[in-house]
Amino acid sequence: MPESNPDVQVVAIIPARYQSNRFPGKPLASICGKPMIQHVVERARRVPLLSRVVVATDDRRIADTVASFQAECVMTRGDHVSGTDRLAEAAELLGISEHDVIVNIQGDQPLFPVEVIEQVVSPLLDDPALPMSTLIYKIVRKEEIFDPNHVKTVFDKEMHALYFSRSPIPFQRNPDETGPSYYKHLGFYAYRKGFLLTFVALPEGEWEHYEKLEQLRALEYGYKIKVVLTEHDSIEVDTREELARVAALLGKEAAAIGQLHPAS
Repeated sequence: MPESNPDVQVVAIIPARYQSNRFPGKPLASICGKPMIQHVVERARRVPLLSRVVVATDDRRIADTVASFQAECVMTRGDHVSGTDRLAEAAELLGISEHDVIVNIQGDQPLFPVEVIEQVVSPLLDDPALPMSTLIYKIVRKEEIFDPNHVKTVFDKEMHALYFSRSPIPFQRNPDETGPSYYKHLGFYAYRKGFLLTFVALPEGEWEHYEKLEQLRALEYGYKIKVVLTEHDSIEVDTREELARVAALLGKEAAAIGQLHPAS
């Protein structure tokens, strides 16, 4: 685990909205007897590096649920275009310092491995000049390469992102050669608070507009994004079918923990 700079706090903010085209009320969906947002908060609380874990929402139902399991919540405006905009407003409302680090944890990833939070934060603790970082994972399921819901990325020799795309990148010009490695983007970000405010104030970028990928805005305006290769994949819940899959996996995880630590 990276050594924490005592002058820099690391705060996790979990944007959560009730409205969703594919899955309305998703943060409150029950998984193994708990709302999904509670599973996410409880995982985040297991990360020693985090000094604070806060849910940011514009919906009173979500806020009341978060209060029911004694977690911190901040109410934000309801007109935000993206979760990043909600993140920035929450950071201001919480009075987070300009130099502190904010981790954006998606509220629909109740199975995320706790190690990935330390991995995504480490570059910002190591390099005070770095504005943001994110995670990537080497694709092992070939169907994900061609699935636009799995965002691919390419990066330079110093692990700075060059581009993100819903299309397979790089394109393999010679099909007779062994294929390249493909890397998908995982939706965990770490920002320095000062840069987060700068980022949301920037106009929408051209490539961002077409790809519908916010992170491209940072690249278009000349900011670096450090990518960290992780060995941990993370499942996002976007449909009720994926919810059932996650519930089954959480049930197996609970059973394994029970075997390791049986009740006395």
